[in-house]
Amino acid sequence: MKSVLLIGLGRFGRHIAKKLYSLGHEVMAVDSNEERVDSILPFVTNAQIGDSTSQEFLSSLGVRNFDACIVAIGDNFQNSLETTDLLKELGARKVIARASRGVQEKFLLRNGADEVVYPEKQLASWTAIRCTSEHILDYIELDEDYSIFELSIPEPWQGKSILQLDLRKRYGINVLGVRAEGQLHMNITPETVLDADRSVLILGQQKLVQKLLNR
Repeated sequence: MKSVLLIGLGRFGRHIAKKLYSLGHEVMAVDSNEERVDSILPFVTNAQIGDSTSQEFLSSLGVRNFDACIVAIGDNFQNSLETTDLLKELGARKVIARASRGVQEKFLLRNGADEVVYPEKQLASWTAIRCTSEHILDYIELDEDYSIFELSIPEPWQGKSILQLDLRKRYGINVLGVRAEGQLHMNITPETVLDADRSVLILGQQKLVQKLLNR
């Protein structure tokens, strides 16, 4: 279980809070808007109304005690930048900040952010990849070349075993798991059959996977 300080409770911040809550982590949520703070109370350990650009206010939160601090402010980049800088100055262990444009990412990194998330860019990339094939159900980019894909089973693969398809040798694709009836099974063998009602988790180069699915 991790302890997280979450600053900014817009839509992005609320989604983070709810996900952390579902995963069993402790969350201290902060926003200057009382209504936003009240609405998130069922999903966090604690919540406070306050100005995150105030050094006195941030100091009172004990930022050093959190495993990570997330700056999810999306409507005021100056506040996001100042908050990030103050968190590092106060000894925050890890600061993850949100950017909405490339230039913001650069400034946040220069002002102390350990990591920068770019939700709009990441969503755009996911949407672009997802729409290129009807078989792509989900997608996680690992770097510029490699990604993990969850695919519905293409017709030529249906009823065949992993050994028969020989995806690793033929296409450089590694099969990581199979989802059946909503359950993900990672203990696959060469004899595992890819039935039409299943989905498969694979790791491979994006271009090769795209090429394979669009043949």
